[in-house]
Amino acid sequence: MNALVMALQHELGISPVVASFGPTTYTKFVELGDIGFDWDKNRDIVAILEFGLWCKGYWAVEPGSEGWFTGVTRAAVEQLREDMGIGGEGVINAKMAKAILNMDAYVIVAGGSDQVRGIQQWLNGRYWRRDAYNIGPCDGIYSRDVQKSLMIAIQYELGISAPNGNFGPSTQEGLRSHTVRAGEENVFVQLFSAACVFNSPTYTKDGDTVTTVWRSRFDQPLTDWVKHFQKFNKLDDNGIGDYQTWAQLLVSMGDPDRDATGSDTRYEITDSRAKWLYENDYRVVGRYIYDPPGSTLDKEIKPGELETIFSNNLNVFPIYQDNARQLEDFKYGTGYQHGLNAHKLASTYGFNRGTTIYFAVDYDATGEEIEAAIVPYFHGVQAALASQGKKYTHGVYGSRNVCSVVSDKTFARFSFVSGMSWGFSGNLGFPIPRNWSFNQIKEFKVTNGSDTFDLDRDVVSGLDEGVSSVGDTGGPADTFIGYIQQLYNLAGSYGADGRKRSQLVMEYIRHRSYGNKGTLNKLGWWYLIGSYDTAFVEYCNSRGMSVEKSFTDPYTGYQLGSEHMMATANAHLLTDQPDNKKAANGGDVGGWAGDLMTFWADWRNSEEEYADPLQFSHDKLGVPGVVSSFGFNDLIEDADGYHLAQAVRGGTNIVDAMKAFYNGGRGLSRFKDYFTQRWGNATDCKSSAHNALTGLDPTLSAAQLYLITGEKAVQPADYQNLPGGGEKLSRFEQGFVDALLARIGMEERKTSQYRANHKKYLEASRARSARN
Repeated sequence: MNALVMALQHELGISPVVASFGPTTYTKFVELGDIGFDWDKNRDIVAILEFGLWCKGYWAVEPGSEGWFTGVTRAAVEQLREDMGIGGEGVINAKMAKAILNMDAYVIVAGGSDQVRGIQQWLNGRYWRRDAYNIGPCDGIYSRDVQKSLMIAIQYELGISAPNGNFGPSTQEGLRSHTVRAGEENVFVQLFSAACVFNSPTYTKDGDTVTTVWRSRFDQPLTDWVKHFQKFNKLDDNGIGDYQTWAQLLVSMGDPDRDATGSDTRYEITDSRAKWLYENDYRVVGRYIYDPPGSTLDKEIKPGELETIFSNNLNVFPIYQDNARQLEDFKYGTGYQHGLNAHKLASTYGFNRGTTIYFAVDYDATGEEIEAAIVPYFHGVQAALASQGKKYTHGVYGSRNVCSVVSDKTFARFSFVSGMSWGFSGNLGFPIPRNWSFNQIKEFKVTNGSDTFDLDRDVVSGLDEGVSSVGDTGGPADTFIGYIQQLYNLAGSYGADGRKRSQLVMEYIRHRSYGNKGTLNKLGWWYLIGSYDTAFVEYCNSRGMSVEKSFTDPYTGYQLGSEHMMATANAHLLTDQPDNKKAANGGDVGGWAGDLMTFWADWRNSEEEYADPLQFSHDKLGVPGVVSSFGFNDLIEDADGYHLAQAVRGGTNIVDAMKAFYNGGRGLSRFKDYFTQRWGNATDCKSSAHNALTGLDPTLSAAQLYLITGEKAVQPADYQNLPGGGEKLSRFEQGFVDALLARIGMEERKTSQYRANHKKYLEASRARSARN
């Protein structure tokens, strides 16, 4: 395409030629007029356009007739115009020539959606003749170019004389007077609805995914979606398209003057500054734990500063930045060193175990740079923190795209979004990350009497509220372990001994959701592993106990569901794993096999969207930050429940098993140990998954009936007999194997490979010390 553009410039008399269809090329082409069936002024220009069409996949020329605008060429142009959404006769003008000779696609591509493509075609059809509007892609992908097209369209409808695609004062003022609401039907509803589709899915307070469709009437489903979007982004959930909602849909900082309770700064928080923050409704502040050598910013936390912050009822979240302003700053080895340094500094400051440290990417990294350098850097960070016992979890600061990709590829716990850099390519055309904790929306100068300092305003999602103390020697799971100890003690005073005491603890925690028959019961656990001891439950309740439903995993920072985990542990405790690792039994149904059956029903009910079950698994099975019927938390709970049960079967009580796993480091290799001990290899794992889904064992059959047929999905044993069904079932089973292997790969980067790198790092450090 670049060569064809330069060839066109040569034919137009432009020198020197460059690989860009710029204003001069455009103006020169306009002078040619429309090129169509009877145009024969320059055969080379026709040939260039025909070859551009060919590169886009249109049969525009018969071999030997290059340079002649034939009926074949005209038909190709008509098809292209239809795909673009502009229609019309098979002629080419300057705007079309520019579109032909770029890298945009006008048919849906992998990962694209019909909803987005419909909007792209509508935008082109309505605005393509306007001066400021370029024909946009129609590939079904929400991108920076599509975002700019939408903004220009909005500016035209607002009556702005010179649309430029920027969210400037005129656009902001125009949108303040163009609120859209339920019952309205007009072009602004169409534009607003398009922005909603581009920001879809959004999420409910429970983490469920909510999608929307493009429409011209503001109906109840759109109102419901808008409310969820507003709640997720911490806006007033009024269900209308007011200015703040327009802004949040269109730019990464949204309305920079909206309410915000978070902040970050490079300046020391003195007592007077802390008081100003609290009086102005700020409740958390981000501060740096490192200032690299040679820096003149003096931005790291000062002695006594944390105590000042806490004494003024503020929380703090730690940020680590060592340059981080260009591609060269990001490599695996650099990330590893930064991770070690961050661990050391955070420990020196006394940050408690489980605190999230935000590592910065303070520039506009492109998609290619993120994959090639930023992700390896964070793998290094992840490795270093793991080599120190995973005392701290890693978060990421950067554009929306940086945060999303890093979270997806390295399992960053939270995202601190640089939303005020709204012009970053990584912020245009990308929705806010699901795991956003802070969104930085505005920088301003605070005047506090005679004192002035710069402050960034951050909207707080509530996922991470910072820390309110330091110096706690315990860990995130300690409170829950103490709770387990109380239950274990009560089991002893109740009269149980040996393994039974641990079993009673498991039964108590799982009894509400995974107990007897009833509306709260899941999967008929009374059938799988029997009932629970109701007298013990009453014994505990009468002594002030209740079910603690979740606790924080020290290794990932995720909230783990204790009920599901203890139900899994209870199942594995009562039913040991099969001698043949290719098999599956009731103990497995209590954990991974039951989740896999539910996930099968989920895929079958989503097959129109996901024809390939392997891709469905790769996108949704055990993926951090993605809510599904077999999510990341479920996979952790399955693995941990299995390990706890095996420890108790081996003679360890549940309290010591919990301490060893969550405070003793055993959880660092939870997935690898789970895979190795339960299956041993990928082949046996896949066979076990197949047997779980199709086996005729009474327990398996009952679970299949309840979890699959009960969800109106066809049984895998029947599905495999359909044409192509066996192959799809095999790909579904492979997806389960791949999910485990992916999590193991994550851990192995933290262990053997990472320890080797750590060893090299230490050796290099000793060598430098020896030379010095």
